[in-house]
Amino acid sequence: MKVHFIGAGPGAADLITLRGRDLLGACPVCLYAGSIVTRDVLVHCSPGARLVDTAPMSLDEIECEFIRARDHNEDVARLHSGDLAMWSAVAEQIRLLGKLGIDYTLTPGVPAFAAAASALGRELTLPGLAQSLVLTRVSGRASPMPAGETLTGFAATGATLAVHLAIHALDQIVADLTPYYGAECPVAIVARASWPDEAILRGTLATIQSIVAQHPIDRTAIVFAGPGVSDADFRNTALYDADYQRRFRGRPAS
Repeated sequence: MKVHFIGAGPGAADLITLRGRDLLGACPVCLYAGSIVTRDVLVHCSPGARLVDTAPMSLDEIECEFIRARDHNEDVARLHSGDLAMWSAVAEQIRLLGKLGIDYTLTPGVPAFAAAASALGRELTLPGLAQSLVLTRVSGRASPMPAGETLTGFAATGATLAVHLAIHALDQIVADLTPYYGAECPVAIVARASWPDEAILRGTLATIQSIVAQHPIDRTAIVFAGPGVSDADFRNTALYDADYQRRFRGRPAS
């Protein structure tokens, strides 16, 4: 048997990869993080699948589920929100499976920041204005940030920031970023991207706290700040310029 870790995507049932969907349909057991994975995604599971919500479970209890599936020779779909590459708590489970001698696969999912950018209706890397996107978070009870990874350190680069899991620390975000980006720096907050109750708030570092106070958001949100969410003008990329020569065009310059 195998454990198939699957990125469920940001929320909408149709924002899962074809591979992820097919694995859900093929596995007789599905362990899913019910606190952040919408049950709509579970429609892709086979009708008789055993569904286990791991939200209230400890790692030891999840281990028991892996062992149970192994003893019954049943493949497991292990469903996590968003993409597996970031803040998924997959690494500790992979380490556990290694000790148990259980094989596994990883299937990526649509990351939350990508769904949030789509909700905003924009590209976050703009020619001559913004070409880097920093995906980060702030310290929390479950996992502190390493000493060298700070909002101020990332802000010093001038890059666009996508701050995850941090809506509760909006005051810290504003205080840390304002000296580097200025009070008029644009901010966009996307809560529950692709869910039916998706919400978008826009403002600046100077105004965003008062806006959130009027429209409270308590979880599952990404805070974007920096040039990538600016409405400032930018030049066109050279990629589609008539005089830009590349091997795929195969024609002389105009």
